[in-house]
Amino acid sequence: MIEKNSVSPSISSLKKVLGGIPMSLVEFFSLDLEQENQAQVVYRASELTDICSGAITMKLIGKAHPSRAIAFLDETYPVGADTGDEMYAHEGEEAGMLVEGKLELTVGSEVFILEPGDSYYFESSKPHRFRNPFDAPARLISATTPANF
Repeated sequence: MIEKNSVSPSISSLKKVLGGIPMSLVEFFSLDLEQENQAQVVYRASELTDICSGAITMKLIGKAHPSRAIAFLDETYPVGADTGDEMYAHEGEEAGMLVEGKLELTVGSEVFILEPGDSYYFESSKPHRFRNPFDAPARLISATTPANF
């Protein structure tokens, strides 16, 4: 009946319906479908936010997108940069392509040397790290899911 627009549900009924969807009443009533349709499409270089502190630059593309499901990054690793002695492991998947320089990628116990055009794809639950022990900066375009940045 609700779907045919022949009745208007009470707040109580609506709350029960939303109980099966991961959405609160506040989110439901503040949902702006027009805003989602008008989400920013192009992000200028000057608009990208650096989400990393330290020597490594990680510029997040689409940070303010209302339904962002992927973290898409433009990363720069100066000479000597390292994501740390301790390897990362987290939920999701990662993929990327080196566009400039050389970069060392460690996934589990395997060490890979990436050169321009080389790419990777792995489950992020595997311990991993990046470092640049080479003599020139490296630039990497990467994506991770879920969008945890």
